[in-house]
Amino acid sequence: MRFIIDPPVFETLPTVCIGVVVARGLNNRGKTKEITELLKEATAAARARYAGVNLKEHPALLCYREAFRKLGFNPNKFLSSVEALLSRVVKGGELPDINDVVNLVNAVSLKYAVPMGAHDLGSITGDIMVRYSKEGEKFTPFGQTEPEIVPAGELVYADEQEIRTRRWIWRQNERGKVTAHAQDIFFPIDGFSDGNRDSVLQAQKELSAHLERFFRVQPKQYFLEKNNYFATLDE
Repeated sequence: MRFIIDPPVFETLPTVCIGVVVARGLNNRGKTKEITELLKEATAAARARYAGVNLKEHPALLCYREAFRKLGFNPNKFLSSVEALLSRVVKGGELPDINDVVNLVNAVSLKYAVPMGAHDLGSITGDIMVRYSKEGEKFTPFGQTEPEIVPAGELVYADEQEIRTRRWIWRQNERGKVTAHAQDIFFPIDGFSDGNRDSVLQAQKELSAHLERFFRVQPKQYFLEKNNYFATLDE
């Protein structure tokens, strides 16, 4: 299996980069107190850090809003996943306690203000790509069973069977969600090499360390950008 950023993507987003963590053989059943505490701490820290801040103008999020505009997405209507996450906690909302992996991803995403995904590798068919959608491709929204047709030319994550995310880092599909039964997981962390590259790399490093500590696995790390746009996700 390979992970690929399709070269035409760089014509619109020349500095896009993605840090990837792949962890296999996880046991995501049960709850770990330390992970729950990490999420609580990250939530409290984000509320303090961004209190009174206009998130729409914050440099950590502005880069994603500008990218959405270039891609033809209204960033006020379609928030990047990290802006939606931060907006929720800064307004006093609580994040749902889903499972250890999801809680860990949310904690690291909040800490470094970068969008992070988590996809069950067992649900992926063929290669996974960041590319523009094709006519007639389908996406099943999170929490739903009926697919919708995605317009051609929308930047998405996709495998050989279906669209995995809509509007790049806006929303993930139902089929790829990480449940307590997921064992092999693909974590992408999206950013920009001329902006928040260090935050992407720090988040990648910290996520890997937590996965090793709490799940006793040996994660593998990859980094993709314009001059290194694909990686083979070794078993």
